[in-house]
Amino acid sequence: MDDRVKKAVLDKIDETLAGADEVRKIQKRLAGVVSSDVEFVFGIAIGRIYNSFYYQTRRILKRNPTEQEFQEFLEILDKHAKDIRQVFVQ
Repeated sequence: MDDRVKKAVLDKIDETLAGADEVRKIQKRLAGVVSSDVEFVFGIAIGRIYNSFYYQTRRILKRNPTEQEFQEFLEILDKHAKDIRQVFVQ
């Protein structure tokens, strides 16, 4: 993965963790509509990070991510998933 894209993904992880209150506001607004609050907010967080990976690859490299880049993205998620989940379980 290009270092600029990787930095953008890691920055988005930090931003997502720091902005947990925004995601919780969405969760509260939709309470009763979704079946699992924890899974819902975790999904929003992961979606934000994936969107950043995809968008930054397109913006920086002017193309869609390759399968190898996607696998590298998944490895980054593996390293940070517990931290991301823990922030939203509180």
